[in-house]
Amino acid sequence: MKILVTGGKGYIGAITAQELIKNNHQVVIYDKKSGQEIQDTKLLEKVIKEEKIEAVMHFAAFIEMGESMEQPAKYFDNNLVGSQHLIHTMVNTGVKYLIFSSSAGVYGNPLRIPIKEDDRKLPENPYGQSKWMTEQLLEFYDRTDDIKSISLRYFNACGATEHSGENHQPESHLIPNVIKAILENKEFILFGNDYPTKDGTCIRDYIHVLDLTKAHILALEALVSGHKSDVYNVGTGRGYSNLEVIKMAEKVSGKKLKVKVAPRRPGDANELVADSTKIQKDLGWRPKYSDLETIISTAWQWHSQHQNP
Repeated sequence: MKILVTGGKGYIGAITAQELIKNNHQVVIYDKKSGQEIQDTKLLEKVIKEEKIEAVMHFAAFIEMGESMEQPAKYFDNNLVGSQHLIHTMVNTGVKYLIFSSSAGVYGNPLRIPIKEDDRKLPENPYGQSKWMTEQLLEFYDRTDDIKSISLRYFNACGATEHSGENHQPESHLIPNVIKAILENKEFILFGNDYPTKDGTCIRDYIHVLDLTKAHILALEALVSGHKSDVYNVGTGRGYSNLEVIKMAEKVSGKKLKVKVAPRRPGDANELVADSTKIQKDLGWRPKYSDLETIISTAWQWHSQHQNP
């Protein structure tokens, strides 16, 4: 198939594009870094028509939860309104299949762990809210325009391949920031040690980016084969605290990290761990690379080779 990958120069989008090509798909990248705005419907329509796009994988979004609390309009305008423009353009061009990069942020602080897909949705920040509202848009576009979609609620995407790793600017994610602090021999700021968890730090379900890309490919194959529009958690079902991540990074690197505790960031949930039974049962997906040591080892190797001069 010929697939439009929005946000295809970002961390997850770029690796997914690489894996799609390995699986004999043709890929067209559409990315803000190339001057292609998700809200530019004329350009979107031109690209979709000229390239004869058959399906879309939609990664294009702002992703910083903390920033979304400070600049909510930025997140709703890009993540929600931008997605609506993309979906509407798909309707106008006859493209029927969409895989949406959603987030565990739609749940907010969950009522139970692990989290199931039909659990309460109460996002803690505009980022999570923008993802939840886009999922609701997709539900209605399925009813009104027969747009078939699968939304994948990522838990914490991480890890690296031989050629690609996580390097957001600015970087807000735990694992790359821990590794960079070790490599640069700098103090690491740990946000909050007073959460109601086993060691007082946030707990997250970490999913290797290669396992995440596999979920995208399986989801697309399912849609094309007649699967209904749906939503899936993509996680391992095993949570690790921030302190456990730090200890593993110290083990992998053989170096000690200097840690300074700071107040919690606004909008951070206490614990997010997936129940991924549904995607395993429906799509046959299984995590292969998502044990914590493999995740941090691959990230450490990539960052060690790509330090900023």
